[in-house]
Amino acid sequence: MRRKAMQAMAASDGHAATVEAARGFLDQLRAGISSGSLDEERLNAAIETAAGEIKRRLHESLAYSLRPVINATGVILHTNLGRAPLSQGALERVAEIAQGYCNLELDLATGERGKRDGHVDGLFARLFGEIGREVATIVVNNNAAAVLLALNALADGGEVIVSRGELVEIGGSFRIPDVMAKSGAVLREVGTTNRTRIADYEQAINERTKLLLRVHRSNFQMVGFTEQPSLEELSLLGRKHKIPVMEDLGSGDIFDLRSVGVHGEPTIGASLRAGVDVVTFSGDKLLGGPQAGMISGRRELIARIRGNPLFRALRVDKMFYAALEATLLAYLREDYDSLPALRMLRLTEDAIGERAEHLMRKLHISNPRLNVEVVASRSVIGGGSAPGSTLPTRAVAVSSPDISAEAIAQRLRAWVAPIIARVEDGRALLDLRTVSPEQDAVIAEALVVL
Repeated sequence: MRRKAMQAMAASDGHAATVEAARGFLDQLRAGISSGSLDEERLNAAIETAAGEIKRRLHESLAYSLRPVINATGVILHTNLGRAPLSQGALERVAEIAQGYCNLELDLATGERGKRDGHVDGLFARLFGEIGREVATIVVNNNAAAVLLALNALADGGEVIVSRGELVEIGGSFRIPDVMAKSGAVLREVGTTNRTRIADYEQAINERTKLLLRVHRSNFQMVGFTEQPSLEELSLLGRKHKIPVMEDLGSGDIFDLRSVGVHGEPTIGASLRAGVDVVTFSGDKLLGGPQAGMISGRRELIARIRGNPLFRALRVDKMFYAALEATLLAYLREDYDSLPALRMLRLTEDAIGERAEHLMRKLHISNPRLNVEVVASRSVIGGGSAPGSTLPTRAVAVSSPDISAEAIAQRLRAWVAPIIARVEDGRALLDLRTVSPEQDAVIAEALVVL
């Protein structure tokens, strides 16, 4: 540590971290001596060049673990890769709001304390159309938290009726029965796995019933001999018995996916217009914003939920509100292509194919050792949204006689800007639907030196 090179490292990167890197280097030398792999000559040479190795270790120990990656999987809302990328507008708003003070809970007109929900509540109401005048919205840190909070506020100690076919488990072992148990509500299953009728709900209602619950199946489909009541039927039953109806929509769709050929995914507005009293949904799925959980519904019910002590434990900070507000304003301007997730959904197969062909031609010239072709494939929406629905795409398929497809994928992940591909039929596939055009050159550079 008395050497000038080491003192320079300590001055720039911290004394404690430099000492830790030096100790790791010395431990390696001691292990080499003990194993007999280091003789005196090699040991002296290693000590003389110690600064370079210690600097490498130091920088490695201080490097960021969370890194940006290039998503070439074709899965738009890839949970492992952070789901929906934020728009440029959202990023700029986060930077603007986070770097100083803001009116998060201050009413600028009166100078009195305000509510942070107000920054997005009115925007959601406008997006929901005519029904929005009767709807309020609050925000927590994710949809699981939204479900937990709503159940605890509306049904603690009472029964919640839900179809057996909707007792789902999604990623990360999020199970509806477990969340319900934690909320203090009692699960009351009705119907069968594949068929539940409105009469099943009505027969289960008793003096302990606090809520009727509909759950979006998220990441799987049930087809064939199936039946479930419509939301309108469920809402009518709830009003008849003065019991609120809640729907966990999960994916949070405001944009009508039918315009891109995806059918059967319910929108938040449609659920509210069907008479559902409370809807929970995600911010970082089809909404295309930051991770958050929204609870929208009848104003008196949302007020009850907001008054629950759990709300403070689960609420989000100014950066989430900044990103969410920018995202919602893009919807109001109908500027859908400014939201990366929606832009990817709207890309045509032909547009993706043109980029794929250009990348293929470039690789044929720069790395003829690779087998590269453009193939028809399918992109996935992901994130538990629109299960079973895919989008036609064109993918760049890469293989080599020298290394396996798995090895190609591993080398791409190890690139300076990690590239995440998928492996199918002995080839590494790169779907450019989820790759921004400026990243095409990065992929080409990585494959040139493969």
